[in-house]
Amino acid sequence: MSASRRVYLCLRRRIVEMDMLPGTRVVERDIAEEFGTSRTPVHEPLDALEEANLVRHALETAIIEKAAQRVQPADTARLHDILAEQEAAIASNDFGKFHRTDERFHALLAELSGYPGVWPIIQQAKTQMDRYRQLTLPLEGRMLGVLEEHRAVVEAIEARDPEKAVAAMREHLDHVMPVLEITRKLRPEFFISHLDSRPAR
Repeated sequence: MSASRRVYLCLRRRIVEMDMLPGTRVVERDIAEEFGTSRTPVHEPLDALEEANLVRHALETAIIEKAAQRVQPADTARLHDILAEQEAAIASNDFGKFHRTDERFHALLAELSGYPGVWPIIQQAKTQMDRYRQLTLPLEGRMLGVLEEHRAVVEAIEARDPEKAVAAMREHLDHVMPVLEITRKLRPEFFISHLDSRPAR
């Protein structure tokens, strides 16, 4: 594994797991010393983390459109199986299981689109969204809300309606922002005042 990749994965993990809070001062020299490398392999991952959100929205809406065009009955059965698992996770209040099934849901959509290789790219692009999920899932009703959003996506796919599917996915991706406003008040330590805009898409 290259030094740049190693630094990227470590920084991504720290961001997602809240070890690195928003607004944390990042000094390339300090990170380079920590990893025993030059500053070049550090600069590249920092740029990647900043720019990754630009592609996530476009990729997710593109694959959902293709999935709605290509879907077969057996495919929708697999989607419904995941929805059932999410219902079970809600019943047991299991945030970890819900998060894992959410990952599988989006990965399956990429598979059904005919472009499964897009999913690893999306995973890299959604670091910030993973942070948000960690913050919002424990909120009362949030997991149920996500499940309903997923159901709307599946319903559109079953209807083979790409336009409706894209709209449902956009709504799903955008719903995290209003929920974050609630979380911001409950957990202000994870936010800084000048980061009030939506993540770049």
